[in-house]
Amino acid sequence: MLLLTGAPYAVAAHGLARAVAVFSFTVALSAQPARCALQRHPSLSNSSANCWSHLHPFNMFNNYNKFYHRKALTSPYPGSHVERSQVPEDKVSWLIEWKDYNPVEYTAVSVLAGPNWADPQIKNPVGRTGLTGRGLLGRWGPNHAADPVVTRWKRDRSGNKIAHPVTGKNILQFVAIKRRDCGEWAIPGGMVDPGEKVSATLKREFGEEALNSLQKLPEEKVELEKQLHKLFSQEHFVVYRGYVDDPRNTDNAWMETEAVNYHDETGETMDNLPLEAGDDAGTVKWVDISEKLKLYANHSYFIKLVTEERGAHWSEDPGPGCCE
Repeated sequence: MLLLTGAPYAVAAHGLARAVAVFSFTVALSAQPARCALQRHPSLSNSSANCWSHLHPFNMFNNYNKFYHRKALTSPYPGSHVERSQVPEDKVSWLIEWKDYNPVEYTAVSVLAGPNWADPQIKNPVGRTGLTGRGLLGRWGPNHAADPVVTRWKRDRSGNKIAHPVTGKNILQFVAIKRRDCGEWAIPGGMVDPGEKVSATLKREFGEEALNSLQKLPEEKVELEKQLHKLFSQEHFVVYRGYVDDPRNTDNAWMETEAVNYHDETGETMDNLPLEAGDDAGTVKWVDISEKLKLYANHSYFIKLVTEERGAHWSEDPGPGCCE
């Protein structure tokens, strides 16, 4: 197998075969039904192939250069002054031969100080990013996160749902945090700890980032846990599971997530969970959902999928909406 270094290299036969397999499987997957049923799902495994098999069904490879690898190609790399090697749109795919590809190698000092996991020779399944190494990501290959999308209906002072004046559809709100590291608004998610179930990560991260649970007094934590259990044990659905176009992605390490929607239909549960920014969040608030949202990575896409499932307002344009 060809080692990934800063020197020019061609795609190894094994890497090419793997890319072809992923490509073929995803195209076949795009023909499957586009809705996820309201049900509980098992946690993500450490296998990239398994995570890819659960990608939300849409024809990714018609649009992946534009959708998936936009933010994963931006410079400088987060938390550094490192500039990626420029990758033209038509050279992103590993299926395209590019003998002169010479990506920059970068792994943050903080990451190097930690343990090494998995196989450093693994390749990003979507394509080139202009950067090798692990960057800010701890693991070679997929780094698993969980994103809880907590929603409620926007209501007036009398408690009636507020409909959008153009579409007539009810307006949905979700809990958003402003990330400390980049200043962008995002879903209050985080990394899945080793051995942790995704369901536990979803509840833990929401509590830490949107409710400041780590700073609560012992008696406050008991009551907070009761309310969190009530919210996260109700019926929910998996919005998306798979690869994320994240600015931290490299040729050898990338983000994969499971985004799950927890909807407070009456709003009563969240009334007992006052928002308070904590952990990695600078600010937290309820945000009205629409196509105008500009969020971290491809979180806007996850939010759009929630509005489709809930029949809520997204776009004033009757045609297909776009998201960042």
